[in-house]
This record gives sequence, C-alpha cells and structure tokens, in this order.
Amino acid sequence: MSPKKSPFFELRSGSVDTLLFVVKTTDLDAMRAELTRRFEATPEFFANDVVAIDVRRLAENERVPLADIAQLLDSVRMRPVGVVANAAQAWAAESALPLLEARDRRGATAKSAEEDSAGAPAAGASAAAASNASPAAAQASLLPPDTSATSDTGAANSGAPVVPTPAAEPVRLATSSQTTVIDKPLRSGQRIYAKGDLVVLGLVSYGAEVIAEGNIHIYAPLRGRALAGVQGNHDARIFCTCLEPELISIAGIYRTTENPLPADVLGKPVQIWLDEEKLMIEPLRLT
Repeated sequence: MSPKKSPFFELRSGSVDTLLFVVKTTDLDAMRAELTRRFEATPEFFANDVVAIDVRRLAENERVPLADIAQLLDSVRMRPVGVVANAAQAWAAESALPLLEARDRRGATAKSAEEDSAGAPAAGASAAAASNASPAAAQASLLPPDTSATSDTGAANSGAPVVPTPAAEPVRLATSSQTTVIDKPLRSGQRIYAKGDLVVLGLVSYGAEVIAEGNIHIYAPLRGRALAGVQGNHDARIFCTCLEPELISIAGIYRTTENPLPADVLGKPVQIWLDEEKLMIEPLRLT
C-alpha cells in the first residue's frame, strides 16, 4: 500500500497558532518572579496553551538556559513547543526544543508579548486605555530535523490556524463572508471560532471562549474570553452589553482581569477597539 494512502496517519505541511514568549533578559530569577506575579492570580488564562520561546530580542552575545525557561513556562501550565531564533543565535539549536520558523503578522520587530502600553485615551471619547500585551500568536512551522517537510499537528487542510484548547478543538463555523450567530449560552470549556463576524445572544460563562477573525457582538454578559481579529485584523471590534471578562483581545493585543476595569465600563455595555497598540474601552450609550 502506498504510504500516501495509509489509513493510519498522514504527514502534511501545516501551520499552528502559538503564543510567543519573547525573552528580553538573561536574568532568569527576574523572569520567574515577573511571570509568577502576572499569572498566580489567574492560573487558568493560558493553561495548556502552546507557546514558543522567542529569543530574537536578545543581543548577539547573550544566551539563556532554554531548558530552564521551558521548565518555568511549564510551571505556569504553558506548553513550550520550540524556540524562535535568528541566524546568529546558533546556540538555540543546541537545546532539546526544535527550532521554529515564525512568520510574525506584524514583523519580527513588532512589540513583544507582555509589553505594557502607555498613553491617555483618545480625545473626545470616554475610553479606558487598557494595560495590555501582545503575545500576538505568530504562525510557526515546526521544522523536523534534517528535512524541509513540516509535520501537521492538527491544522485544517485549508491552512487555517488551530487555536489550542485543553478540552477539544474549537467549533469552526461560517465562512469569511458570513456572520455566525450563536443563540445559546456558552458554558465553561466551550470554545467557538468564526471565520467572519460572531454574534452571541447568550451568556459567555467563565471559562468559555469566543474567537472570531472579524468583530464579536455579545448581547449578554461576557464573563469568559473574547478574542476578535485573530488573523491580524486591527480594525476588528468587540461589543457587549455587560463587560465582566476574564480576557479580551483584538489582533493579539490583550487585557486580563489582572488590571481591574474602570467603574464606568465594568458590567456596562461597551465597545472595544485598537488605537495603535492600545486597547480602548468605551461605554456604549444605548438610550
């Protein structure tokens, strides 16, 4: 039987979305302290999420113990799958983790993960500037040793990104030219992925996640995660009638409940959009 027709497995070229853990220091103790501080209060935010260690921001003469960083990420329940390095960082290939070839959506010099934004809200809007970060999932190809072929780790045949989940694969709905409507509440652990806009008419519970390549409209309380513009659409927006989220994100720029929401938007109808690299949250005037 031809290997191409094997009913047992297939090897295909594919891509997966990962978070980038961008290393900016060689001080492992400082890195550990900061990572623990950020996630000890909300340990479920990135539980079982796939992450790549990006060392491209380090100087040419700087090195970090990649095995220790991988162990550190594992301690906060992230799942390191490889290393992103530039051509001058040959030492990265000496680790047990495979090298990943990242194709960043905003380029290799884009702002790194967990980089706080600064600046005031836009004039004329009662907007809250979110203290945010951009793990901006980069499309990364896992390169096996001694071969140019890439192994398929679950990507769809069309090459669409697969969003990692600790429970099950996300439900994929609609096409890029359509709007998906969900008319039932979403329970903890449920995850919806829409290739266009997404409209949710029921409660998004804690632990639930709604993801769209376009805009997200939620006509009910948002208590879980909402991620709009996940394919790099910086014009995407999130609208909801009651903002109580675990996480909100547009095009990889995100905010968690680590930073409490202002009283004028918490539990209120709001719209959320990007102003450059800052998440803006503005109350909606519905009456």
